[in-house]
Amino acid sequence: MLNDPRSHGLWEKTAPSPPPAPRLEEVVTADVAIVGGGYTGLSAALHLAERGVDVRLLEAAEIGFGGAGRNVGLINAGMWVMPDDFPRELGPLYGERALDLLGQGPYLVRELIETHGISCELEKNGTLHCAAHADGMKELEERARQWQKRGAPVTLLNAAETEQRTGSSAYSGSLLDMRAGTLQPLAYARGLAHAAVKAGAKLHTGSAVVETGEANGKKFVRTAHGQVSADWIIVATDAYSTGPWKQVRLEQVHLPYFNLATAPLGDNLRRSVVPGREGCWDTKEILSSFRMDQAGRLIFGSVGALRGTGTAIHKAWARRSLKRIFPQLGDVEFEAEWYGLIGMTDNALPRFHKFGRNVVGFSGYNGRGISPGTTFGKVLAAHVLGEISEAELPLPPTDTTEPGFRSLKEAYYEAGAQIAHFAGERF
Repeated sequence: MLNDPRSHGLWEKTAPSPPPAPRLEEVVTADVAIVGGGYTGLSAALHLAERGVDVRLLEAAEIGFGGAGRNVGLINAGMWVMPDDFPRELGPLYGERALDLLGQGPYLVRELIETHGISCELEKNGTLHCAAHADGMKELEERARQWQKRGAPVTLLNAAETEQRTGSSAYSGSLLDMRAGTLQPLAYARGLAHAAVKAGAKLHTGSAVVETGEANGKKFVRTAHGQVSADWIIVATDAYSTGPWKQVRLEQVHLPYFNLATAPLGDNLRRSVVPGREGCWDTKEILSSFRMDQAGRLIFGSVGALRGTGTAIHKAWARRSLKRIFPQLGDVEFEAEWYGLIGMTDNALPRFHKFGRNVVGFSGYNGRGISPGTTFGKVLAAHVLGEISEAELPLPPTDTTEPGFRSLKEAYYEAGAQIAHFAGERF
């Protein structure tokens, strides 16, 4: 996108086209103005438009430009944190409410894909959280215990069972979550956009909001070429926020993450490397992820940015890692490479913000945007419609606060990933 082959890589090559979304070049009114064309904004637009609400969505770049079009494509349930951490961090009421909602999130994603006929390579065979060492297995055992006591369909697998599913003997076990799965993330975002437009929403790309305010009893958002006045504003810009809501970006520490895709593997290799197409990631501190797309490409990723010296370092490390994890692959070459930025909050949990009267938004997905973004977009639509009161939302309102040493932490994560990957997998 925007003439950058490393922004969306394979996903842009294989995703269907987005719907027409011309730049906003007029002064208009609407019931709801949505800022941001990722999963949250598109889900909110779709659910509102289906109820007959006049919606205008403004996206600064293109549909799915931020994390929605760059991520690995894992439809996860919950968040990175342990289930029991939700009530510890949010209190028992909000904690269990949010956990239950996000635990069911992948089912909403599946429902929307099937209802609207979205072509996005949906796989429903679950995900595998793979134990890279003994401590990782203990972590998975505890994670399984906490989910199972809540009735979640998760199963702890031993090393042999994990090898059968992954095609690798590198792991001592794994946690299989059958709620989860994979999809083509940019195709899903564009599919939501098509569905929203069909329902009556009006989408505008290349329309960055530069000013917001209130006049004549209505909120407004202004771009360089137009303006929308509305009763409600939904802020759905998350980690890529700029302009009037740049504080949403500033309360998150950016963690870079890259993905590399091989050429389609031969039939024999497809039968031995993740044959069930589960989405996989490991328990290492600097984690790795891998999955297959429907064409048989192996997509392998980890922490780091493909820029400067990082490009060569991370790609060389990935080749060494794949040779260890999947020796049957031999030497591999990559046909696509891309990276993006994950917004991390201080407790790894999302946020609900009120930016003023009738100006609201969810953010802080910590690398798990597909299911939470879709879910919270639907919640925001229900809130705007008056079906869910503020007290009934899954998260309490909080102020945006910038973490200390944010810029230093971001530089450390990018440089630290290079150092770790330069030294890693050499012995």
